Amino acid sequence: MSLAPYASDPARSRGRRHPEPPAPTRTDYQRDRDRVIHSTAFRRLVYKTQVFLNHEGDLFRTRLTHSLEVAQLGRSIARSLGLNEDLVEAIALAHDLGHTPFGHAGQDALHAALQALGPDGRAPDGWGFEHNLQSLRVVDELEERYPAFDGLNLSFETREGILKHCSRHNAERLERLEPGGVAARFLRGGAPSLEAQLCNLADEIAYNAHDIDDGVRSGLLSLEQLESVELFDHYRRQALREHSQLQGRRLLFESIRRMLSDQVYDVIAATRGRLRDSGVASADEARTQAALVAFSDAMRERSRALKAFLFRNLYRHPQVVETTGRARQVIGDLFTRYLAEPGEMPEAHGQRRHIERAVADYIAGMTDRFAIREHERLFGSVLFP
Repeated sequence: MSLAPYASDPARSRGRRHPEPPAPTRTDYQRDRDRVIHSTAFRRLVYKTQVFLNHEGDLFRTRLTHSLEVAQLGRSIARSLGLNEDLVEAIALAHDLGHTPFGHAGQDALHAALQALGPDGRAPDGWGFEHNLQSLRVVDELEERYPAFDGLNLSFETREGILKHCSRHNAERLERLEPGGVAARFLRGGAPSLEAQLCNLADEIAYNAHDIDDGVRSGLLSLEQLESVELFDHYRRQALREHSQLQGRRLLFESIRRMLSDQVYDVIAATRGRLRDSGVASADEARTQAALVAFSDAMRERSRALKAFLFRNLYRHPQVVETTGRARQVIGDLFTRYLAEPGEMPEAHGQRRHIERAVADYIAGMTDRFAIREHERLFGSVLFP
């Protein structure tokens, strides 16, 4: 399919930090996607938590299945908008590579541990912990696959899309290391590529849908509760009008399917309108605008209401909170122990110059089950029977 004029063209990429000859059969973005898929960090995502811990059930989403769903949604929308599907897929598959074990609970615990260091409340290098920034660290530094450089040496456009959020402090640090690079927009204004914007939205669409599914599967949410959520209940009632016999799992799946489809069509229609009204004619022009890939105003409000419902009823459910409390303890205990006894980590980590960051990198790279086993080994307590 031909690209729209405002799509990211790999022939006009800003390139890689370490120059490499082009691949004979693949574009730069296809090459990025392939490097992500073959990375160690990508394989680990299969045992990293989305909402429910990995040991709680075989059918709950993991970071890997979530990333695949984001890639599928992103490619479908990109195809309709004339955007670069390969770049969307590369960003989608890489966007969670830096997530800690135990999802956001692990991230919060690791951030708190780093922030507690030093008289100014900051870790020695001033970074704290941000999972988007850690994803960038993974592809820029931590993967060890090539003889000539650290990381995966991805293209600028893929790296830009991975860095979805960034605090000003961290953006300033990245800008000093890479002037005018992937963090510049957080300091100077502007937006990332349309493909990166699309991945952000596909991420939201995916987790809203699959958290409903996993929440009901777990027994923490019920279809009756979801009747109070306009975005979901509209499609539940629509499904029942056409298939009055539907109930249980089939009703849930059909409602989610319709909700996903309508959100995809809404993004396509709303984005086409914004692109037309803005008059952008190139990928660089699109970066100078406010975000152009977005829901309609009405769908945005319904999506926000759904997220608020999930926050109250799923993410803050007492059973989830109790489990994430134990997860935070695992991360906090491991950080303290490794910092005091670096020899408990593999030699390559324990001998790094900045031991605090080495500990954070080691823990962030763990899967849920490895972190649990390490905690049991070091402390002799079983927090997750």
